[in-house]
Amino acid sequence: MAALWIAHVHVTDAEAYGKYAKLAGPAIAAHGGKFLARGGDYHILEGAQRERHVVAQFPSKQAAYDCYHSPAYQEALSHARGASERDLVIVELED
Repeated sequence: MAALWIAHVHVTDAEAYGKYAKLAGPAIAAHGGKFLARGGDYHILEGAQRERHVVAQFPSKQAAYDCYHSPAYQEALSHARGASERDLVIVELED
């Protein structure tokens, strides 16, 4: 069953976060992930204000989990830590 990564991000250091974004894309693709939304126009209806919203689809919840814990993604993530405030969840899609 397919799954989504849904991230809400407030970037505090654009240069460092840019390094994360450059490395994260290939790590996500290597696990079968594809971006459905990456930035773009948005409107907050409820919750905290975060200016960047990302949705990536993976072939399964396990693939999304494995991607997050992979060495390649963890290397990318090292650039986002301290450069952003993030919420990231994995949500399994219904059949």
